Amino acid sequence: MRVEVVGASGVRLGVRLGGREDAPALVFVHGWAQSARAWQAQFDDPALCEHFRLIAVDLRGHGTSRIPDGAHGGFDDPAVWAADLAAVLDLAGPGAVLVGWSYGGLVITDYLRTHGTHGLAGLAFVGAITEIGRGRPGGRVGPAMARALPGALSDDLDVALPALITLAEGMTAKPVPGAVAQGLLGASLSVPPSVRAALFRRDVDSADVLAALDVPTLVVHGTDDAVVDVTAGEYAAGKIPGALARWLPGVGHVPFVESAREFGTALGRFAGQATG
Repeated sequence: MRVEVVGASGVRLGVRLGGREDAPALVFVHGWAQSARAWQAQFDDPALCEHFRLIAVDLRGHGTSRIPDGAHGGFDDPAVWAADLAAVLDLAGPGAVLVGWSYGGLVITDYLRTHGTHGLAGLAFVGAITEIGRGRPGGRVGPAMARALPGALSDDLDVALPALITLAEGMTAKPVPGAVAQGLLGASLSVPPSVRAALFRRDVDSADVLAALDVPTLVVHGTDDAVVDVTAGEYAAGKIPGALARWLPGVGHVPFVESAREFGTALGRFAGQATG
């Protein structure tokens, strides 16, 4: 089932719903140039669907969400990202667990910087960045992302396509079905070049936000992540008081696909304790 919520500046955001309506919510936030469809394995997970309400948002300019015009894009404004996520959490209700993958981790820190943890039961950072900008340890990228930039931001298809193919190929360390890899590439291509580029025009330090967290937090990161370096996950885990860290050997940037069963079990156990 799909619905829409209204985010900052009236931008309509596509939201996918699953699981039990009367259960605590898991709110999934996807990464740069992806969409809510990235979480398909979790929406197909019988255990997660039995115990939780699943909510996955398409970030502004991504997936089924609207593409705001230049004057109201807000892609470089933490307050805009915070307002967008607040709208989704209004739909989720109190006691939700926020799950952020890749750039989604940065969006979550935008929300926390503005609203804090009030009403949240827990947080999960999955292959995530929590900072962005030159020299920011919480935003350190791996070799696949480094090779893809700046070409992946270009509006010239002859430049962007091979860069995005390189990135899609580098997302996984374990074999995945070809349709999954092509889906990741297709999601990236569906995001306008102007949006892909705008998300990188930021400089954010989140050390104070992470250090102030007071809800249960899970950090999951594949040791072979070539998109977001594992040291970015280590940085977040080291800053967050009491963080539970789970490092997945031989797994790349999409642990919820590459090791979906293990990921689902870990997330379900953590969320069950956080919301219980």
